[in-house]
Amino acid sequence: MQFDDDANLDTSEVQDVRGRRVPGGKATIGGGLAGLIALLLGLFFGVGPDQLGLSSGDSSPAPASSSLAQVQQSCRTGQDANTKEDCRIVAVVNSVQDFWRQEFRERRGTYTAAPTVFFTGRVATACGTATSAVGPFYCPRDRKVYLDLGFFDELRSKFGASGGPFAQAYVVAHEYGHHVQDLMGTLSRSQDNMTGVNSNAVRVELQADCYAGVWARHATTTKDESTGRPLITSLTNADIRDGLDAAAAVGDDRIQERFQGRVTPETWTHGSAQQRQAWFYQGYRTGDMARCDTFR
Repeated sequence: MQFDDDANLDTSEVQDVRGRRVPGGKATIGGGLAGLIALLLGLFFGVGPDQLGLSSGDSSPAPASSSLAQVQQSCRTGQDANTKEDCRIVAVVNSVQDFWRQEFRERRGTYTAAPTVFFTGRVATACGTATSAVGPFYCPRDRKVYLDLGFFDELRSKFGASGGPFAQAYVVAHEYGHHVQDLMGTLSRSQDNMTGVNSNAVRVELQADCYAGVWARHATTTKDESTGRPLITSLTNADIRDGLDAAAAVGDDRIQERFQGRVTPETWTHGSAQQRQAWFYQGYRTGDMARCDTFR
């Protein structure tokens, strides 16, 4: 995956609060067995930590854009995105949101932008306080995506994904798939407390995978609104394979087999490795969000 070296990155779409101490509240779920359970339940769940039972009771929102210095100073152009991980994520956020703005406009809708918050360790959100153990998540109460970049190392080391820049892009695009669902009123379907292969929770996650694939199909043709040129200039078959590999690595069956030693489909909240790959590829193959109806 390559970016236009001369493109200007829009760092206003990322709030960088890495290294900030989150005051107040009880200690949130962190490492060890409790953290692992939280991760199994919360990974890519698409909802805030209070809805996963992880809230500390401190629901003050994360600090806003006053802590943008890190990405503002180092992430200015597409060339930076080609050489630095955090700048690459900024560029992916820009590309994903450019696509959905244009897609909603073509469908005569209005896309409301959602910032991505970079944090380390622990973060306070409008959905409650969470630690990195819950993995990347989307909070519908403040309409923000939360991401500890250290998760990408765990995606390789703990979950066995091959990694690569597009594996990271898949994760980001999946979370923005939840934002699209929130805007369209479908995200709330996952909040019926049901689990299992045919649950709404699984259907919501698979649809977010499909939406990530739809963006990927259009990534190299979506024009950056500031330059009129695509921000992403190259996306190879190897990149897509990395995305499919990441989708499989976080399938419920793979996670349960790795950490529990057995697969229990009645507890699934995200879908199997095969399902996640299939729906991502459905979005990528068709490029049509209308073909992402996992509820049919």
